[in-house]
Amino acid sequence: MTDPRYDILAIGNAIVDVISETNDEFIALEQLTKGGMQLIDADRATSLYDAMGPAREISGGSAANTLAGLSMLGHQCAFIGQVADDQLGQVFAHDIRATGIDFDVPPLGKQPPTARCLILVTPDAQRTMNTFLGASQFLAAHLVDKDLIASAAILYLEGYLWDPEEPRAAMRSAIEHAKAAGRKVAFTLSDAFVIDRHRDDFLQLMNDGLIDILFANEVEIRSLQQNDDFELSVAATAAKVPLLICTRGEHGAIAVQDGTRFEVAAEPVARLVDTTGAGDLFASGVLAGIAEGRPMDQCLTMGAVCAAEIISHYGARPEADIKALVEQKLG
Repeated sequence: MTDPRYDILAIGNAIVDVISETNDEFIALEQLTKGGMQLIDADRATSLYDAMGPAREISGGSAANTLAGLSMLGHQCAFIGQVADDQLGQVFAHDIRATGIDFDVPPLGKQPPTARCLILVTPDAQRTMNTFLGASQFLAAHLVDKDLIASAAILYLEGYLWDPEEPRAAMRSAIEHAKAAGRKVAFTLSDAFVIDRHRDDFLQLMNDGLIDILFANEVEIRSLQQNDDFELSVAATAAKVPLLICTRGEHGAIAVQDGTRFEVAAEPVARLVDTTGAGDLFASGVLAGIAEGRPMDQCLTMGAVCAAEIISHYGARPEADIKALVEQKLG
C-alpha cells in the first residue's frame, strides 16, 4: 500500500451558512424546531431569509467544517462537494481553498444555486438550522475519482449528504474505492432526521464492516438504536464498529475503541455564543489525533478543545489558533 497523500478526504454538502441572531418568539412564529435541522425548498429559503434579521455569510457544511479544523491543525485534506456557478459557489470555493484544502470539483452551472443553511441563533446559543441543499444534492458518482479516494488515509462521509439519491450513490462508490485501497472509512450520522430516513442503510453499512469510525451525538445514537437508554445504545453500536465517538454536549464525550471505553469532560468556555459546528470541530480534533497516532484519550481531548473554541463565537470555522490551543492543553 502506498503512503497516502492526504490524511483525510471528505465528501459532504458544499454549503454557505447565513447566520442571524433571533429569539424564541421568532422560532415559534416560523414554526421551527428549536435546536434542530430541517431541509427546506427554494421558496421557503427565500421567505425565511426575507423574515430573518441582519445576517453574516460564512462558508459551512458539516464535513467541510471538519476539514477546515483539520487543516488548521496541520493536516493535508481534500474535499468533494458540489457548488453552482454563482456568487455563493465562488465564496465557498475561495474559502475552502484559502484554508489549504484541495477542492477541484467543477461548478454545476447556474441552477440549481449553491446550497445555503439559514441558521437562527437564540440568546441561549442554540442554533436552529434550515438547509436548502440546492446544487449540493446533485453530486454525481462520476466525480468520485478512484485514485483520489485511494490517496487518503481516511475517507470521511457526512450523513446529511446520504439523503439525496445522487450523492448517496457517489458515497457508496467512494466506500468501495476506499475499502479496495485498504483505507479507513469514517462516517458521521449528522442528525436524527437523517437516521430516521436511512437507519436500515446505516446499520447495514456497520453490519457489513464498512464503517471503521462512527461519529454521533447522544440524540443520534439513541435514534439509531431506537432506544431511549444511552448506555444500551452505545453498547449496541460499539459492538458493530471498531471505533465509536459520541459527543454529549456539556457532559463531554466518550469513545469506545475495540471494546475499551474512554471519556473526556467538556472544556470550559468563558461565554457560550453559538453551538453551530461543535460536533464538526470535535471531529476535527479527534481525526487529527488519529492521524497523528495519538492515544484515544488525547484524541478526545483535542476534540474537546476544538469544540470549545468554535462555540465561543459565531460560525463554524475556527477563529483562534486551535493548533496552539491543543498544544497548550496537551503540553
